[in-house]
Amino acid sequence: MDYYGFYIGEEFEAYKYLGAHLNADGVTFRTFAPNAVKISVIGEFNSWTETPMNKVYDGNFWECSISGVKSGDMYKYRIYKKDGTFADHCDPYGFYAELRPNTASRVFDLGKYKFKDKKWLSKRGGFESKAVNIYELHFGSWKRKSNEADDWYGYTELADLLIPYLKENGYNYIELMPLNEYPCDESWGYQATGFFSATSRYGNPDGLREFVDKCHKNNIGVIMDYVPVHFAVDDYALWNYDGTALYEYPHSDVGRSEWGSCNFMHSRGEVRSFLQSAAYFWLNEFHFDGLRMDAVSNLIYWQGNSERGENKTTIEFIQKMNSGLKKRLPDIMLIAEDSSAYSGVTKSVSEGGLGFDFKWDLGWMNDTLDYFRLHPSDRTPCYHKLTFSMMYFYNEKYILPLSHDEVVHGKATIVQKMNGDYEQKFPQARALYLYMLCHPGKKLNFMGNEIAQFREWDEKREQDWDLLKYPSHDAFHRYIMELNRIYLENPALYADDYSTDGFEWLDCHSEEKCVYAFLRRGKKQTLLAVFNFFDKAVDYKLKLDDISSLELLIDSNEPRFGGEFGETVLPRIKNGTVTFNLSAFSGQVYVV
Repeated sequence: MDYYGFYIGEEFEAYKYLGAHLNADGVTFRTFAPNAVKISVIGEFNSWTETPMNKVYDGNFWECSISGVKSGDMYKYRIYKKDGTFADHCDPYGFYAELRPNTASRVFDLGKYKFKDKKWLSKRGGFESKAVNIYELHFGSWKRKSNEADDWYGYTELADLLIPYLKENGYNYIELMPLNEYPCDESWGYQATGFFSATSRYGNPDGLREFVDKCHKNNIGVIMDYVPVHFAVDDYALWNYDGTALYEYPHSDVGRSEWGSCNFMHSRGEVRSFLQSAAYFWLNEFHFDGLRMDAVSNLIYWQGNSERGENKTTIEFIQKMNSGLKKRLPDIMLIAEDSSAYSGVTKSVSEGGLGFDFKWDLGWMNDTLDYFRLHPSDRTPCYHKLTFSMMYFYNEKYILPLSHDEVVHGKATIVQKMNGDYEQKFPQARALYLYMLCHPGKKLNFMGNEIAQFREWDEKREQDWDLLKYPSHDAFHRYIMELNRIYLENPALYADDYSTDGFEWLDCHSEEKCVYAFLRRGKKQTLLAVFNFFDKAVDYKLKLDDISSLELLIDSNEPRFGGEFGETVLPRIKNGTVTFNLSAFSGQVYVV
């Protein structure tokens, strides 16, 4: 390891030196704990008695080799403080861990699994001009063996169930909520204790690698959520690791996050090297195609609050981490979950940006869902909630997210958010998803949304798949499948997402009708999209001098999708004017 690089925050492969590494004789253990008085390794191989570690290099690193230790063996570091007390910690660089609530690290041989995804890796990248349709999921609650506690499918088992579903439904990427080790199920992985450990809830690290490998074999990219902002407060992990605030801020005013967890102190080079190495670890050792970084606004601003000002040191950390990851793996995808209006998130670092490829468009998400919550009569004064997104869209490269955050904690699910009674919600949800399909930007949809689930997501239960027995939900699911197919097969919907040539408003001023019309273009294809978000049908006239014919691609109110208004009345074209018959709460897309 480059010790100097480690100290100044330029190391990306610290995990290859620190942690537990198998050798011909046993295992060499190494940890970084500059303020510890004494450290011992305890484990099942020495009957949990102490094997002392020795200071190496400059005295801030500790090391010992123990013969006879094998892959899978459990261990901890017993770290003595200056006051004579000690605490038993899991390994910050450990590759595997006991299933919670147990807390030991496990030795694991990362060198055995051989990936078979060379063909996939050779063609990934170039995401801006490609279709990116992301299915976001929580590994333990998409499907379960039963709803009994801890009765999950393993990594490889779920691959065999999930991959056919993804292919049939038209998703070409998945985004997994964090799979680093974490103690509390309710944190969903966002408060980690093992930044290099694939959670043991679903198997061992090689099982996760096989999962990714199988996805790649089936042309499905895999993105994982990564949390470089904060970590769990559990005292067996990073908190007070060497008897001092080694990873966290020593003062609570900036040391504790809004979630009650510990904020990383990114001004320390050792912390930067830790986080950069963890990010690179998942991309390099597990072949993830990208990372979606959580709570980026909390990196940009102190405590995520713009009124407290920019955290210049942390912004520099993001830039160096992203540019370093791209230098090593230029074809990966880096995504920011950033709720702020900070400029340049998806600009390159060389241009002064943060170096992300994409940013979640949370403004689009909030405005769109707020609009569909409104009674139709109240949509006229709020008409421009749906036009505002295109005022700023080209400032960044956006993904349109309808994510897990929108279907929990009393917010109601996507279909439930629609205004009106049960029957009125379905046509509005169909119109919403067609609007999302046609709006520029890559797409992300959380599991359960595609079957119009009314129950909020609960990590302890699988999705309500029984809903598909009911015609309304089955038809809605078939509708989402058709939208996904249309998205993947029509380059006008993705090839020029971030070019002004890819989108053109035709009508964004029909406030009284709640009608919108625009064109999408890409790779010599042009599509026309028209929407009526009012509760009454309308004959809508649009001046289109250059159009002589239109071919219907989809109508959100077709009977096969649960629509109640019969077959689509095709538009009439006369003297450069096109007249559309738009049913209530509907959208139509045509090939021009």
